[in-house]
Amino acid sequence: PTKSPANGSTVSETGSTLLLPLVSAWQVAYGQLNPKVLITTSGTGSGTGIADAAAGTVDIGGSDAYLSPADVSQYPGLENIPLSVAALMVNYNVPGVKTPLKLNGKVLAGIYSGKITTWNNSAITALNPGVSLPSTKIVTLHRADSSGSTFLFTSYLNSQDPSGWSASNVGTTVSWPSVPGAAAETGSGGMVKGCAAIKGCIAYIGVSYLSQIQSDNLGEASVANKAGQYSQPTSKTISAALATFSGSTPASGAAALINGTAGYPIINYEYAIVKASQPTSAQADAVKKFLMWGITTGSSSKYLAPVNFEALPANVLTIAKNLINKIH
Repeated sequence: PTKSPANGSTVSETGSTLLLPLVSAWQVAYGQLNPKVLITTSGTGSGTGIADAAAGTVDIGGSDAYLSPADVSQYPGLENIPLSVAALMVNYNVPGVKTPLKLNGKVLAGIYSGKITTWNNSAITALNPGVSLPSTKIVTLHRADSSGSTFLFTSYLNSQDPSGWSASNVGTTVSWPSVPGAAAETGSGGMVKGCAAIKGCIAYIGVSYLSQIQSDNLGEASVANKAGQYSQPTSKTISAALATFSGSTPASGAAALINGTAGYPIINYEYAIVKASQPTSAQADAVKKFLMWGITTGSSSKYLAPVNFEALPANVLTIAKNLINKIH
């Protein structure tokens, strides 16, 4: 086990690989400001982060997914505290295609259920007139681990095409349809590497990995929202989508930000999953101070811009502060 600094404390975090680049930056900065506090972090997937926080083996579980009703009943006393706003990209490896392809939830549900199997399928070409698409076989890539990215992606598929993608197949772990050649990777970084290695691949990857995606020359789709507008995740399109949802975020912080009527359609709050009741008041204090720093100083553009995240809107920031203050 990691030793705390002399007369100090340790705050441990595991979970979301989408959130990991931000928490890693916070870890360094907070440690410099507070030498007596050791922050530890590791990317294990959102499902593991939630389970670890529930079991008390870590102080904070990082998750792209809020606690489900089943989680709430299974793990009483857990909170999901919004930290920042992220987005999920749809990426692909189709050699020769330079234009960002337009894709909607109906087509993506068709691809991931094995009904659309080649890149020049009429359903894809209809959305992309004038783009020369090859007959390359589509290889679907999904997460092997329990993942908030999977929750976001399947939520989008179901929201756009409820008959093509069942609500019963939405979650951090799902029963993927049997598609010949389908592949799985662990972690967001694994998805980038896997897709780069497979010609014809399609994948869903968190926006904090954009620089790796670009260096590996993967394509990034323009994705349809509820109004049929296509966009890629940028500060402007994430903020436009957020504006349609943030006012309806409840005091619990648990909110789906999927398939809005404006902006980019697959966005989410990044969450800290934390036990409201900590083993000691000193530990509660250490966790509260770190999280409060994260949603204030740690949410300046200095930290968020490199990972392409957006800060919480003012009303959601208030919700997050209230939740943090319940930790004792």
